[in-house]
Amino acid sequence: MSAISPRSTIHRALSSTTATVYFVFVAVLLVSAIVAAIAGRSFFTAGNLTVLLTSTTVLGFVTIGQTLAILVGSLDLSVPFLVSLSSVLAAGTMAGQSANLPAGIATALSVTTAVGLLNGVLVGVVKINGFIATLGVGLIVSGYLFTNYQGSTGKASPELAAIGSAHWGFVPVTTLIMFACLLAIVIFLTKSRIGLHIYAVGGDPAVARMSGVHNSVPVITAHAVSGLFSGIAGLVIVARLGVGSPSVGDQGGYDLLSIAAVVLGGAVLAGGRGSVWGSLGGILIFASLDSVMGIVQLNPYLKDVVRGVIIIGAVAVYARSSIPRTTSRFSAAPVRSMSHAEGGPR
Repeated sequence: MSAISPRSTIHRALSSTTATVYFVFVAVLLVSAIVAAIAGRSFFTAGNLTVLLTSTTVLGFVTIGQTLAILVGSLDLSVPFLVSLSSVLAAGTMAGQSANLPAGIATALSVTTAVGLLNGVLVGVVKINGFIATLGVGLIVSGYLFTNYQGSTGKASPELAAIGSAHWGFVPVTTLIMFACLLAIVIFLTKSRIGLHIYAVGGDPAVARMSGVHNSVPVITAHAVSGLFSGIAGLVIVARLGVGSPSVGDQGGYDLLSIAAVVLGGAVLAGGRGSVWGSLGGILIFASLDSVMGIVQLNPYLKDVVRGVIIIGAVAVYARSSIPRTTSRFSAAPVRSMSHAEGGPR
């Protein structure tokens, strides 16, 4: 019998759940359009679609990184603080000067990626639980931010501010950049050896280890990428607001929202199952709900009730229909065949 390809196994296991996520997204769009029409408004106007896409961008960058952390069986609770850190470092370094744009971007991304690497080492090498490790690192970063920065900080360079306000039709340029990054991560996860190892380690660390996979490498990589994308999210905020802020990430609630979007997209918090496309679907569902609730001027506290109901309902559906059928395929089969089908480590 021929070995099962891990790529085809992952694709088959994820396609059903991802399709379900986008079916729910289309249903939410239709319901949103009906509710908006009842309220005397049109949901599919260029202005409203721009707002919807704008609201997906920053959360989208954070969620891309969070998806990798969850796939490898961890979590990243430091993301809101890294978003804030990136914003103050970038804006402070640029100081409104075009010549400082490269230095501002490099400083912000290198520091947030380094913090992500630290998270990965703590989780993958020191073996601290991801929840505790990233929460602790996040609190350290938070303490640094509020000790050294008070209120708005620095100023975006004119070029970065121009990117933040640029549109291609009704689509913000920053959203297009987010989609390009998402596509790059999809290719990374499905075509690279380390991407397959991320799924393998998240699915069953013991089996992955017996197959010759160095478990710490995928964990460190996933957290480093999460730090990088949190840094990019901070740059997008600076591009839009023109300044950095030590509290902007925490105010956005990007830690819990990104985890919720990944779970809504069909991922399992234990790791090994999920996709970036599914996470994007989760983000779009949240953005559509927020948009229609803004149109009807729903009480902000009731918005959280609606989000909570949607998350619980989605997880209940996945738990009943998807998880039991795919658990075994994500444990032994992909990893056992990796060394033979893909020339993986022995």
